[in-house]
Amino acid sequence: MFNIPNLFTAANLMCGVMAIILTLAGRIDIAPFAIFLGGLFDFFDGFLARKLNVTGEFGKQLDSLADMVTFGLAPGILMMVVIIATIYIDGPFFDMNFPSYVNFQIHNWVNAVFYGVPNNMDADIKFLPFTALFIPFMSMFRLAKFNLDKRQTDSFIGVPTPLNTIFFTFFPLILWLEFDTWKYSEGIFGYVFNSYFLVGLIVLMSLLLVSEIPLFSLKFKNFKWKGNEIRFSFLLISAILIALFLVWAIPLIVFLQLILSVTENKYFKKEKNEIQS
Repeated sequence: MFNIPNLFTAANLMCGVMAIILTLAGRIDIAPFAIFLGGLFDFFDGFLARKLNVTGEFGKQLDSLADMVTFGLAPGILMMVVIIATIYIDGPFFDMNFPSYVNFQIHNWVNAVFYGVPNNMDADIKFLPFTALFIPFMSMFRLAKFNLDKRQTDSFIGVPTPLNTIFFTFFPLILWLEFDTWKYSEGIFGYVFNSYFLVGLIVLMSLLLVSEIPLFSLKFKNFKWKGNEIRFSFLLISAILIALFLVWAIPLIVFLQLILSVTENKYFKKEKNEIQS
């Protein structure tokens, strides 16, 4: 029960819990890094399980339970707070640092929704942040489907929850890094952080979790080039994108995996059909 891979899975879970705590405390500048750390633990628990030959149904169930927290509930709460933080409210936030500003927004939202305190959040839009909970809702179905779908042993059908989560970490990170620019002049951020735009992305990405789109996985059985060409190519291009665009590379990397996966599937399907014919 308490073998090394399972302890890595438990560490993944605790990273997700910490990300939620940080988010609710207004530290959405730090919470994504707890999720990233959880992602590392999630990667190595499966790798170690295969290397140590301790794979089994128990570890598989533990992995899904941990993923539900780190890559289901945590990104849902994170995006919920991002929407809260980017709904305009009059207040003295121009002199606040980023965590104080987020706390100020959370405080006003809680007062408006749960205590009926009149403020600029006292409108129908105050309920919009709850739509972010569609992420954990669909993640639950995604993880259950993954556990039962025999087609997903070496690849994915539908967007995996970690990839979906990585996509959503872009928004709190860029909001934090560009806070001084955004709070004085919205510019492009007026579109990126438009509440209805964010809700649309949440719905779209959540539906892709249970879609039939085939995607390659980053699960390495070995680190040889042969058989891992698409994985190494993806990692190399991703590294270049990160070097060039930093945080802005996050959504590009997510779309890169989607594009490479669809391209690879069509290429090999065509190649296989040609061989058979």
